[in-house]
Amino acid sequence: MTAGGRALILTNGRARGSLAAARALHRAGWVVGVGTPDGAGMVTASRCCDRSHVVPRPRGDIGPFLDGVRRAVRDGGYDVVFGGGDDWMAALAVHRDEVPAVVPHPSAEVVHEALDKVGLTRRARSVGLAAPRTDVATESAVAGWEGPVVVKCRAHWRPQHAHPHRIEARRYPDVTAAAGRIERLRAAGLEPLLQQPVEGELTALIGLVQEGRLVGRVHQRSPHLWPTPSGVSCRAVTLPVDEGLAGRAEALLADLGWSGLVELQFLRGPDGVSHLIDLNGRFFGSMALANAAGANLPDAWGRQVLGLPLPPLPDAAPGARFLWTAGDLRRARVERRGGLVTDVASTLRWLPGATTSVWQLRDPAPTLEKVGARLRSRARAAAGR
Repeated sequence: MTAGGRALILTNGRARGSLAAARALHRAGWVVGVGTPDGAGMVTASRCCDRSHVVPRPRGDIGPFLDGVRRAVRDGGYDVVFGGGDDWMAALAVHRDEVPAVVPHPSAEVVHEALDKVGLTRRARSVGLAAPRTDVATESAVAGWEGPVVVKCRAHWRPQHAHPHRIEARRYPDVTAAAGRIERLRAAGLEPLLQQPVEGELTALIGLVQEGRLVGRVHQRSPHLWPTPSGVSCRAVTLPVDEGLAGRAEALLADLGWSGLVELQFLRGPDGVSHLIDLNGRFFGSMALANAAGANLPDAWGRQVLGLPLPPLPDAAPGARFLWTAGDLRRARVERRGGLVTDVASTLRWLPGATTSVWQLRDPAPTLEKVGARLRSRARAAAGR
């Protein structure tokens, strides 16, 4: 066994969080394999990926997914298998007894409860965390809803779910405007939810749950999101940890029975109240910031589940910055804060000293692969016209 072990990351090949995790594990001495539906992609292009494998997504018939996982574990001799998205995580949790390696995610029951946004809202309120009103989009709920609404699915994966793509949350001025989105979720075999919008800034509390405590903590805010206005962080900066919020978060995680890596997402209103909107128990989009500003959380998580000694896990230093350059430039093209040129210039001013989402001088291949994939996609679209 190497200093850290042998880790397999299952992902879609384009996931920035999985790329950051692969780099962090490699830096800590792990041998890193990556399994994607086609055995290729941005993450497999990284110099930190020692081996790539074909692992189908866990959609519909679960057999091909499990066959792919078992084949990859056998060929790569992996000690631990990480799910790089909600569907990979949930499928591994459900079928852990059929995977010949350690699955670091909590039990299937705990993962199900964490991904259920209705239950998560109820649990959050029970421990003193604020959370927006969240209702299943039944006929009566739709008929009685007033004002703006965020439409999202109750959970992004369940056994035998066959829809190939994740359908993200979207905000609408009223339920009439949201009708098409609600029907799209139902047609995909998903359960749509109605959620009260919260005006505020996206923040996150991140860490590793160890013996009921959150360690290696990262508290961050995201001044810019893409897609606008309810997307993911394209800029972020670390904050001093809010101890009151962290205490309530630990109570929530204890109530869930959560273990391992976690990212809790909040919307912080003008009154300073943080409203819980999501829980991510896998590698997330701004993972690179957490790794750069604080502890190496992927390494610590892998060591935790393998029973290896853990390194020191300090809180992240405040003031560290993160930039998803491509996402922030797309945002600038749409939002044009102060005008297009001014907004693009603000992205370039944010870049020096920031941890970037994909680009690294010592590991340029993922960026080149991403650019090449985009050019190939445009060429195919042009040829089809």
